[in-house]
Amino acid sequence: MSVIFDEKNIATAIYTVNRHAKTAIDNKPLYELKKLTIEKLIAENKAKKVGLHFVRNPKNSQQQSSVLIQYADYYFHMIPVKEDFKNLPHLGHLDDSYRNPIRKMNLKMAKQLLTDYIGPQLIVKKTSKQPVVCTKSYMKENYKRTMKSYLDR
Repeated sequence: MSVIFDEKNIATAIYTVNRHAKTAIDNKPLYELKKLTIEKLIAENKAKKVGLHFVRNPKNSQQQSSVLIQYADYYFHMIPVKEDFKNLPHLGHLDDSYRNPIRKMNLKMAKQLLTDYIGPQLIVKKTSKQPVVCTKSYMKENYKRTMKSYLDR
């Protein structure tokens, strides 16, 4: 399967990953993929930083800004770096009248396209905060001897 890295496909893939990241339980890998892709597009002068926007729902009731990125016919937001505050104009609040074009792409295909585009990178993997599940052999050796029923806990 040959992958075509044209503007429309990459922009749609970023849009798809971003849309799913907003509702995902573990969104770090998706946002990291979006960030790495946009950083590569900026480095290749394919995307550009337009300015800063106020964040609609800032954390801890503090005022925050995000960087507005333009790529193809889409606009995306990213976390700003220190230089962005010095070099970019502040555009104020978001314009609610503008919406990105709605294009459909499968999440798996979007992730694969972006991963192929950025190349081998270290992408944040899911960190589980759940307890480690014991294997059956461990449970047989340690719990069967001391527990006669589940009520003995």
